[in-house]
Amino acid sequence: MINQNCIFAYMKIRFAAILILLTSFSGFSQSGNTTCACCKDEYKQFDFWIGDWVVYANAEMVGFNKITKIESDCILRENWKSVVSSHTGSSYNFYDRNEKKWKHTWIGSNGVTLEVKGEFRDNKMSMISDEIRDEKGNRIINKITWFVNANGTVRQLWEQTKDGGLTYLTLFDGLYRRRK
Repeated sequence: MINQNCIFAYMKIRFAAILILLTSFSGFSQSGNTTCACCKDEYKQFDFWIGDWVVYANAEMVGFNKITKIESDCILRENWKSVVSSHTGSSYNFYDRNEKKWKHTWIGSNGVTLEVKGEFRDNKMSMISDEIRDEKGNRIINKITWFVNANGTVRQLWEQTKDGGLTYLTLFDGLYRRRK
């Protein structure tokens, strides 16, 4: 027959072990103080893009874009809506602390996806894709750069190369102005 004191001691040890495991994964310290896993400076480098935006290309309004932080400030979520077509889409942007790179994953209503990664330097976020092949078998590399402008606007430049980066074609050059 098992002693009740032994069972009670076993349960206390097991509970303590589970509590230690849970707190180490949930962002709480042993002392009960909360910590923010994504509050370091590198996680805030893309915060300049947060906002409710009207987007222009060639001085014409082309859409609306809302960028918010989700998941305890670990992810920037983009919600795009075109005003010149029925196209919509979303992206998820996050700092990968293992690679020390920013990652951007786009999913559009037309089924197009795009993954790029890069870093913030010289007042701009620059990300590039791995080489992919399009439906015609062309080798393509995509590059997207977001520029922080002194007047509070943001410029997004999406470029593509089919020659390994020797020349780039501009696919989108947009100016983000805060919605009033």
